[in-house]
Amino acid sequence: MSSVAISFRHVTKRFDDGRVTALDDVSLDVMDGELLAVVGSSGSGKTTLLRLANRLITSDGGEVHVAGENVSNADPIALRRGIGYVVQNGGLFPHMTIAGNIGITPKLMGTAAPEISARVDELLTLVRLDRNHRDRYPHELSGGQRQRVGVARALAANPRIMLMDEPFGALDPLTRDALSDDFRALHRNLKLTTVMITHDMTEAILLADRIAVMKAGRLIAQGTPKELAASGDAFVGELLSTPRRQAERLQQLMAKGRS
Repeated sequence: MSSVAISFRHVTKRFDDGRVTALDDVSLDVMDGELLAVVGSSGSGKTTLLRLANRLITSDGGEVHVAGENVSNADPIALRRGIGYVVQNGGLFPHMTIAGNIGITPKLMGTAAPEISARVDELLTLVRLDRNHRDRYPHELSGGQRQRVGVARALAANPRIMLMDEPFGALDPLTRDALSDDFRALHRNLKLTTVMITHDMTEAILLADRIAVMKAGRLIAQGTPKELAASGDAFVGELLSTPRRQAERLQQLMAKGRS
């Protein structure tokens, strides 16, 4: 039976001196080894929830536990070094080489330079980048390549947990499909626990083991696509129908183009 990797318990978060409620009594468990997608419209609280897990922000109420430890009692630096974090466009340091970006966390942890160099080469291979990229700078890479480097950097300290905030959202469709497929394989092969924020229900259905749906700061449903379909919630039903509507519209447009 799987154990709980991340647990949110009755979590509340407010901004602007309490005037804006970003999260309202959210409880959610992320199981060890699963890939959980969190979906919802802009402002639903998805990114706020993610940032609570590695203490980039702190909650106003409730508790967050990672690997059984209350994050409010954890050293935030040590906590973040044990959790991979990937953001849109990779979030790379522009003044550092690719090798420097990937090796930054092991360097801060005191890892010897030869070990860091070997780890950089290993990770470049893992994310399907040639090793000749190591001395380049982020601006010399394509968007997809930068995102692969972002994943490599997040994996540099051998984390068991990955947090991903719209990791593929800014990429072209072909690159997005290739990179998302590659990450799913990495997730499985490395036995990671992954929480991925996305606004794309199609992406969530294709990649995730389970989906959590957020709306206006509340968790309104969670489960597999089949379980979500049985929830009866109108908003969840609308989200689930999006891939089908897109496919139908595409078929109609293609049929018109052939006529």
